[in-house]
This record gives sequence, structure tokens and C-alpha cells, in this order.
Amino acid sequence: MATFTPAETTACCKLIDLAFAEDFGGEAAWRGDLTSLFFIPAGESGAATLVARSPGVIAGLPAVELVFAALSSEFRIERHVEDGASVPATTRIATIRGPMSLLLSGERTALNFLQHLSGVATQTRRYVDAVAGLPVKILDTRKTMPGWRLLDKYAVRQGGGANHRMGLYDGILVKDNHLAFALSRFRQSIPLLIQNARKQPRTSKLSETLPIEIEVETLEQFDEALAGRPDIILLDNMSVDMMREAVRRRNQAATGVLLEASGGVNLQTVRGIAETGVDRISVGALTHSAPALDIALDFGA
Repeated sequence: MATFTPAETTACCKLIDLAFAEDFGGEAAWRGDLTSLFFIPAGESGAATLVARSPGVIAGLPAVELVFAALSSEFRIERHVEDGASVPATTRIATIRGPMSLLLSGERTALNFLQHLSGVATQTRRYVDAVAGLPVKILDTRKTMPGWRLLDKYAVRQGGGANHRMGLYDGILVKDNHLAFALSRFRQSIPLLIQNARKQPRTSKLSETLPIEIEVETLEQFDEALAGRPDIILLDNMSVDMMREAVRRRNQAATGVLLEASGGVNLQTVRGIAETGVDRISVGALTHSAPALDIALDFGA
């Protein structure tokens, strides 16, 4: 059964608190769900089933469970599929049983989580399927809405993708603006910049050595970066021919440097990029442009 990590659970609970404050009026003017309060008799119980209206990959069932657990300990949720499952339209995803008024109160919040995260997982699966059979990883980026990063990256994994760095704290990524400033201000070569980065303490709380990645835009910059032996070189907005040449030069140098492609990646271009021999492809669209999956809550078990 797919579950959230403790950190993902904490992040989800914070978002649930925000959602409830928006829906129920906030602590300063707590009103609750007036419609359910007026029209649903106290003590009434009921059941409803989450149903996929469109085909896709499910992600976010732990969030649904947390939403209803926050409303009442009386809720019971039966999963009919697990996160990561690819389902056709009309698939019954889960059945929820509990207090009817609270079931209605939590409906939209639960659907918001499930639709969004399933949309991210579905989008990710499309990219993973597009490069099937090739030795390349599809990765996400930091292009997420504040507060949603842990959950979005969870959904990417459910879709078969892999996670890039979580934030600015768990990896060194020298991007174009870092590079432009450092080269103009300190007059250092790219290999020297990489060497200096290696001299800095770069261990995480788990005592793992954090990777050093550098972004390049030209083959001249690539050659300089390769000479510095970073862990990863990011090929930014390069043509397929340039990427193929970068792979050839990396292989000829017989280094363990990984090559990552980024920029101009979509479902029409991703396979051609993968066929150049790069090791990783990072795609911002996995999270920032994923359409929500059409999921409904139908009353009755």
C-alpha cells in the first residue's frame, strides 16, 4: 500500500489546515459548512465512491485519508486501487463511509488533492512511456507551487519518474546566472569553480555527499565543465545534435559524469532527446503544467 513519508504527511496536513480555513471561514470567523449544517440531519451516516471519469494514473489516496481523518475518526476508507495504478475511465478508486455532513464538507478538499496529484502522476507516466526501452530517467524540477513540492514529487514517483533535488539545500546546481556572475566577478575558469565547490562542506543530514551539477549552454562550456569532473552536467536548451556530440565527448573521456538534458522538452521531443544517450531528462511540465485528472465523488457504495 502506497503511503506518505512522515515529511509528506506533515506537508499534507499543513495544506489541509489551509484548505479547511478557506472553506470553513478561518479561526477568526469559524462558520463551518452551512449548507450541510442546514440540510443534513445530525447523526446521519452515508457512503460515497471516488470514481475516475478519465483514464490516468492514481496518486493522492493518502491525502484523501488524511482529509477525512481530520474531520472525524469515524470515517472508514476502503481503497479499490493503489497509488501508482493506471486505470481506465469509470474505475472505482475508493469508498468512503462516515458522517454524511462531514463527508460533504470534505468532498472538495479531498478531490482537489486527488485530482491534482493524479494529474501529475498521469503526466509523468506519459513521459516515462515515451522513452520506454531507453536507459534514461525522467526527473521533475523545483517548479512547484509553495507548500506542494513534497506531494508533487511523491506523485512524480507514482507516475514512474524520479526526483531531482528537493530544494536549494540538498544539491549544488551551478546555473547560468551563478556561472555568469562567478566568471565575471572572480575571473575563474569553470574547472576551478567546480574544484572550489568540491572543497566546501557538502554533506546532508544523512551524511551523504551531495552532488555537484553545472549547467552549460555550449559545447565549449561543456568541454570546460567536463574537465572539472562534476557529478552531473546539465545540457540546457541544446539541440539534439549538440547533445549527441556531448555524449560522444563524455564517453570518449571515459568519465563517470552524468549528462542531464533540460529545456525544450515535451512529449513530441523527449524520445529524440533520450536517444542521444543522455542519462537524465528534467521536465518542469511534470508539475507546473499537469492538468488535473477528472475524478468524481459519487454518493452510494
